[in-house]
Amino acid sequence: LVSRRGLAVRSNPLAGSAPRSGDPEEDRANAEALVSSAKDREEHAIVVEAVAETLGPFCSELAWDPEPILRETPNVWHLSTRFHGVLNEPVPTVLDLVAALHPTPAVAGDPRNLALDVIAELEPFNRGLYTGAVGWVDADGDGEWAIALRCAELRGDRAILYAGAGIVAESDPAKELDETERKFRAFLDA
Repeated sequence: LVSRRGLAVRSNPLAGSAPRSGDPEEDRANAEALVSSAKDREEHAIVVEAVAETLGPFCSELAWDPEPILRETPNVWHLSTRFHGVLNEPVPTVLDLVAALHPTPAVAGDPRNLALDVIAELEPFNRGLYTGAVGWVDADGDGEWAIALRCAELRGDRAILYAGAGIVAESDPAKELDETERKFRAFLDA
């Protein structure tokens, strides 16, 4: 989500995903399809725009990758955009930045308040710690925070797993379900 070291701020939103494959050719094809996917690029652009608009007022300088890059995990490819900036004085703490950024459209949708109201009305469960911000802060206000997008709540010999997918107008429900199931794979393999 965000990190702060003195005047330096960084963020690396991930949005837009594609499956990984054990077959190198299929894996590369999936990565290339993700980069060229209008649906996934739209999903990613919504998040990038929100991060830029939110961090901008805190910064005297703010820059980010002009195009998303690929970031790989064992189970999925993601579109990634790296932000870096110089904070204004008085310097906000990392917790100020977390409070401004969270929840991002990747978690709550856009526009944020309307989307949160719809989620509260329609989602059939309490998210609990899922999609919460997790991180650290020191006495100087420096720190690093992430979003708990893939979570497991352990209760005795049972685990409740949480994962999700970004939904935009061009989303295909079957593909979104497949994406979510792939995100569970790391937990299920463990």
